Amino acid sequence: MSRDIPFSELTTLQVGGPVRRLATATTQRDLVDLAVEAWDALEPWLVLGGGSNLLVGDEGFDGTVIRVATKGIEVLPTDAAAAGSVHIRVQAGENWDDLVAWTVEHGFAGIEALSGIPGSVGAAPVQNIGAYGQELESTLVAIEFLEEGAHAPRRMTADELELGYRTSVLKRGLRGIVVSVELALHDTAEERAVLGEALGQPIAYAQLADALHVNLGDRVPIARVREAVLALRASKGMVLDPADPDSVSAGSFFTNPIVTERVARTLPGDAPRWYLDDDAADEVIPIAGALDESPLDQFLTHQASLAASGGPRVAAPSEPLVKLSAAWLIEHSGIRRAFALPGSRAAVSSKHTLALTNRGGATAEEVAQLARFVQSRVQAEFGILLHPEPVLVGIEL
Repeated sequence: MSRDIPFSELTTLQVGGPVRRLATATTQRDLVDLAVEAWDALEPWLVLGGGSNLLVGDEGFDGTVIRVATKGIEVLPTDAAAAGSVHIRVQAGENWDDLVAWTVEHGFAGIEALSGIPGSVGAAPVQNIGAYGQELESTLVAIEFLEEGAHAPRRMTADELELGYRTSVLKRGLRGIVVSVELALHDTAEERAVLGEALGQPIAYAQLADALHVNLGDRVPIARVREAVLALRASKGMVLDPADPDSVSAGSFFTNPIVTERVARTLPGDAPRWYLDDDAADEVIPIAGALDESPLDQFLTHQASLAASGGPRVAAPSEPLVKLSAAWLIEHSGIRRAFALPGSRAAVSSKHTLALTNRGGATAEEVAQLARFVQSRVQAEFGILLHPEPVLVGIEL
């Protein structure tokens, strides 16, 4: 056990106060034992992976932080997978980008567009990570999950996780620790035998298609996809690089808002927007003057209450939902790249307005102040409240 290590040494934002007790688990048995010990002691606990999606306050954390460093990638028996696919089980402490590199090297397609995302494999289903037209949801089969208070992990299917845009039941209140992740990927062995190369999934994101000089829907060798995605992310400061101060961040700090079609129509005509399928939206961002809960949140809360009391359930609102670009909203609210509040050591990335960076010696409160200012500008200009993507501990926006 280590004591008094600050979160500034454990997170990619390099801010945050001391940890009272840091325990590292390198095996699954260690992970279970450390968790049970913390739970039996009835003390505050927190699980830590790569520290890439976490903002901890300057007061630190007065409890046990369990750092997951378990390793292992296992190809499951062929009878567990359908023809043309391969199932793999990955320990939660594996580095996510290392996993993507491993799948590309072995000719397994399905997560190549998720290259360069920092953090651990165990954190991936919590956020339902996604980028450049791919989301974890499309390949996730199940996880092994150690629920708070339990003494052994249980299997949870992807359906049980209720995955949505950058969310899951794990982010919405189900406490515990992801022990391992099972993915179903496309095995390109037959294609490689015929074509001599492994083709990735159809390109589903316009910016990536442009970078590859192909059309949407085309299939490209997975190694080329990975290279293009890493280049695109690096151009935005979204690949961890000690030589790039813009990468001292938590990645995208705000999620793209999901609003009703009626709200989307109030925005200028050039504002990017994407219509969502009915089952793709989980949250509607409130407009100015609304209650803290969004209309859809209120509806879901009401539905849960009715279900618990045995009351009737009614149909969900039918108005189409639209995803907006948080980066566009920030830029058009008057905030430019490299913007910083006077005297602050936190700043908007000089490469991408969606990332908030530590320019050297920033405090967690300085990052939070900048985030609050960005929220206030967007809300004042467009009536839309941006929601943070990182997990906040000991600090509020």
